[in-house]
Amino acid sequence: MKKYILFDNDGVLVETEKWYFRANVEILGTMGITLDEERYREIMVNGQSAFLLAEEAGYDSAGIEAARDRRNVLYQHYLKSEDITIEGVKEVLDALKDRYRMGIVTSARREDFELIHAGRGIADPMEFVLCSGEYGRSKPHPDPYLKGLELFGGKKHEAVVVEDSQRGLRSAVNAGIDCVVVHNAFTLSHDFSGATHRIKTLYELVELL
Repeated sequence: MKKYILFDNDGVLVETEKWYFRANVEILGTMGITLDEERYREIMVNGQSAFLLAEEAGYDSAGIEAARDRRNVLYQHYLKSEDITIEGVKEVLDALKDRYRMGIVTSARREDFELIHAGRGIADPMEFVLCSGEYGRSKPHPDPYLKGLELFGGKKHEAVVVEDSQRGLRSAVNAGIDCVVVHNAFTLSHDFSGATHRIKTLYELVELL
């Protein structure tokens, strides 16, 4: 019987991935570097940074860090100006909160997460939120979800992860935790063969569990 739900954030609870991609594309473009979706997906599946392309182009660490800072500023502009709502998320969490203990495990920076969720109420029923730098190795390593399970004090078979990316799925599988993958157009081409279940919308999670 499942007792704990560990949610990914970007692409599961909020529609932010395309804006993060766009911010990377635009800043790398100012450096004379083209980033297409296929290469971006390959980089992200392996838990790497899009600025790997800047390294390959010969930029030094100082130049890359300055560009990354500009990317972060642009991404936050999109977070504040674009609609990142995923329909039904709040209703689904309200339906689950009395039956399960829930937490969020994300690769997002804490400052981005706080900006994303200001006034949304999505994080209210969560016992904790783990952001980048608050666990050991990042996804696709098992560390983020093992840390979440540790905070619950639960066992692997009692938990389920909800993800939308191959990297996140690999993290859950590597942690030995069942994973439900929810459809997201941005990650449609990812390999989800290791998922325990695949659903079209988060609404299906209520009946599935």
